[in-house]
Amino acid sequence: MNVSSRDLDAFLALAQTQHFTRAAELCHLSQSAFSQKIGRIEEEAGVRLFERSTRHVTLTPEGEVFAGEARRISQDLRNAFAGLQDLASLRTGRVAVAALPSVAAVWMPQVIARYRAAFPAVRVELFDSLANAGLALLREGKADLAVTSGGELREFDVQVLRQEKFFLVCRKDHALAGRKSVTLAQLAGQERIHLARSSSVRQQLDALPGEHAADSQGLEVEHLATVAALVAQGLGISVVPELTLFHFTRAQLAAVPVRGTQLRRPIVLARRKGKALSIAAQAMAGQIARQARSKTA
Repeated sequence: MNVSSRDLDAFLALAQTQHFTRAAELCHLSQSAFSQKIGRIEEEAGVRLFERSTRHVTLTPEGEVFAGEARRISQDLRNAFAGLQDLASLRTGRVAVAALPSVAAVWMPQVIARYRAAFPAVRVELFDSLANAGLALLREGKADLAVTSGGELREFDVQVLRQEKFFLVCRKDHALAGRKSVTLAQLAGQERIHLARSSSVRQQLDALPGEHAADSQGLEVEHLATVAALVAQGLGISVVPELTLFHFTRAQLAAVPVRGTQLRRPIVLARRKGKALSIAAQAMAGQIARQARSKTA
C-alpha cells in the first residue's frame, strides 16, 4: 500500500479533531490538499473511513479499527526513532571486544574505565582470549572488535596499533641479567621455558631464523604466570613480548630488551570486512587506539 507516515498523521489528526479545517492546520496543509490526502487514503484502503456531514466528521466502524492500528504504528515508529537516537547518542547499546590476555590485562582496564565514564549506559563485554579464539569470536559476530597478534588475518580489516618489543626474562643472578640488551644468538644453548606452540608468541618466535628456533628443548607451558614461576625458580629463561612483562615483576627477576628489527610483535585491531561498526563500537575502537598510542600503555 502506498501510505506514508504523513498520511497516517493526517488520518489521525482528522480522527482526533473531527474537523477538516482544524486537522489541515495541524498538518500544515491547505484544506483542499488535506481533503485530497484523506480521499487517497480511503481509495488505497478500498473502504470509507469517515462519515462526512455539514457539521461533523466521524469515523466509520472500519475507520475505528484502522485508527487503533494507525495509532499503534505511529507510536511504534516514534519508539523506533527514539531508540535510534539513543543508539546514535550512546545513551544505550552494546559493544564486545576480544583481546589477547596481555592486552586485556594491561590496556583494557583503562580503556573500559574511560569508556564507561563517557558512555555509562552502553554495555561493554570483554573476552580475554588467545589469538585464534578471539578471531573466532569476531568471525561469529560475538565480538565487534578483536585486539590480537598473529593468526590468519586476511579475512579481516586490520589496523596496526603497535609494534611490540621482546624481552629476555631471567633471574637477576643470571649471566645476562645485567646487559643493556641481548641478541637471540646470545641465548643459544640456554635452557628455555617455552609458551605452548598454539600461542601467537611462540608461533612468531619459531618463524624467525636463528638458533633459538631450533632450540626446542625445555619446559613448555600454557600460561605466562607459570613461565614466570619457573623462571623465578631458576629452571630456565624465556623470551616474551613487552605487554606480558607484568607477569615478571618478582623481585628476583630481570627483563632485558632483545635486539633485532625482525623481533617485533604487531598488535592489531581487527574487524569484519564489509561489516559496518556500530557507533558504540566505533567509539570503543577510538579508545583502544588512544590507549595503544599512550606512552604509559
